[in-house]
Amino acid sequence: MGPNDGRAKQSFDQQRAEAAVKELLLSIGEDPDRDGLRETPARVARAFAENFAGLWQSPQEVLSTTFDIGHEELVIIKDIDVFSHCEHHLTPFHGVAHVGYIPSGRVTGLSKIARLVDLYARRPQVQERMTSQIADAIVEILNPAGVIVIIECEHLCMSMRGVRKTQARTVTSAVRGVLRDSTTRAEAISLITNR
Repeated sequence: MGPNDGRAKQSFDQQRAEAAVKELLLSIGEDPDRDGLRETPARVARAFAENFAGLWQSPQEVLSTTFDIGHEELVIIKDIDVFSHCEHHLTPFHGVAHVGYIPSGRVTGLSKIARLVDLYARRPQVQERMTSQIADAIVEILNPAGVIVIIECEHLCMSMRGVRKTQARTVTSAVRGVLRDSTTRAEAISLITNR
């Protein structure tokens, strides 16, 4: 797996995060001790601890439970909510992920796939890397015949700042194993896009 795929060595430093937020408020000319902002450093620090909790989890923990049911056909979990933060601006991006895999006999719980998406989304992230990380973790841990991951998101770093294109959505995909075959991939994409 790539960089930072496993558990980070450090945990969240609440006090340091609060001090940094207070400093940021001061840097923009705000008074962090006024009524509306007095608790903001603590609130933002708690939000960061939650939003970046994937840094302190490993995909092996999430996908540790599997079941041998002999199923070797396509399994797709569609429309998994994605909430992440662009690592360039720390602004949110959100959308949906679709994850499909062809098991080699062993499957994992459906919720485990959604938890894996959350694990990688809850990090400072770029969508392209997150898409590949999800696919690669499934390949490494579940050893399926094939995997497809498609993620579609709106990036607020592009909607609310910079070019301000509010309708733009970014679509990324990662395809592994037998799902690289055009016929099998077309079947998976058809099942994903069929509403």
